[in-house]
Amino acid sequence: MSSPTENANPADTRGTRRTITGTVTSDKMEKTVVVTVVRRVRDRRFHKFVTRRVKYKAHDEHNTCEVGDLVELVEARPMSKTKRWRVLRTISKSKEIVS
Repeated sequence: MSSPTENANPADTRGTRRTITGTVTSDKMEKTVVVTVVRRVRDRRFHKFVTRRVKYKAHDEHNTCEVGDLVELVEARPMSKTKRWRVLRTISKSKEIVS
């Protein structure tokens, strides 16, 4: 009799990974993008909604992301000192401005 882990998909055994969506704010590095994630949280004291921004460095294997793209990030192994996320997919491309 085989154990349940032998027949399981390797991706299933790694557990669930967090995914977040954000906007690409910088693509100047090689295979790395900076993604800004905006959250609206309620202030504990004044009960107003406050905007919180966090910047994540994410791995972009094919250098396809551009500034302004809406992307989905997934947790990954540490790839450098500050890079712990990977670009899973591009949700929407940025609007190109013709001047």
